[in-house]
Amino acid sequence: MIDAIAYARAGLLGNPSDGYNGKTISIIVKNFAAKILLHESPLLHIKSAESDSNQFKNIHELKEVVSSLGYNGGIPIIKATLKRFCDYCDTHGITLAAKNCTIYYSSNIPRQVGMAGSSAIVIATLRSLMEYYEVDIPIEILPSIALSVEVEELHINAGLQDRVIQSYEGCVYMNFDKKIMEQSGHGYYERLPVNKLPNFYIAYKTSLSKVSGVVLNDIKTRYEKGEEKVINTLSEIASLADKGKEALINSDYEELGVLINQNFDNRTKIMNISSQNMEMIQAARNCGASASFTGSGGAIIGIYKDNDMLHNLVNTLKKIDARVIKPDIN
Repeated sequence: MIDAIAYARAGLLGNPSDGYNGKTISIIVKNFAAKILLHESPLLHIKSAESDSNQFKNIHELKEVVSSLGYNGGIPIIKATLKRFCDYCDTHGITLAAKNCTIYYSSNIPRQVGMAGSSAIVIATLRSLMEYYEVDIPIEILPSIALSVEVEELHINAGLQDRVIQSYEGCVYMNFDKKIMEQSGHGYYERLPVNKLPNFYIAYKTSLSKVSGVVLNDIKTRYEKGEEKVINTLSEIASLADKGKEALINSDYEELGVLINQNFDNRTKIMNISSQNMEMIQAARNCGASASFTGSGGAIIGIYKDNDMLHNLVNTLKKIDARVIKPDIN
């Protein structure tokens, strides 16, 4: 039995510029994970998870499930991952052993609140396949294969950031400059020292779940049309990753908190922020913490000063039905 895992993630700075040759910093969030169990079997079989069930108590439950998880669940993601893994092996002249397997998957990553639940399933599946078929995929290439699963197979608008941090884990600075990507076939990825990280909190509301590809499609369209405001704002957001890297290395947490706030404030210039998402941001900032999205909305991340501030965050955000956690990064 092969047991593979990939964790949730939180974008810290630069998000969403990763889809536009920008720069980002992200952290892994080990509080939540997608898991794959794989064992040899006569036929290739993907076992449905409980969330893929087609039985519901009533039509209202169906509506709730579809609104949160979409229509297809995790099965199409795993199918697409299997195909891209096979494509990679064919392209590189790798002959796969003549054996089949049964794949089970599970995930407790809050769905569609900006913690990269779907890409975690992809990375965990790729890791299980690499071990089962004894195929070595370089870590710097793994995120690109994972991205192709969703973009090319499932036609979901996404960037490399999620797949990079879920491949490398810890805290990673990423540069997706076009010249770097063209020359090497991947971005520049640098692990940053985890022992330099400040006190982070994450807060999320599952009631705000939303498909990130849908959220970001408008930005992509406007970017491709050459809208100056969108291009300039994304460039400014990307520059925050460079400043944040320096602040982290120098343990300048006050500056880092300012940059986190700036990241969100810049997003508001080119994206419509729902009142419930804005309520979370303002509630956290009113407690004295910094606050920005971890992804496309539904969850926020920031820095808190001490346990008193953390306690205040927990109590304040609970009043608006938001849960606060301390991310496990190590």
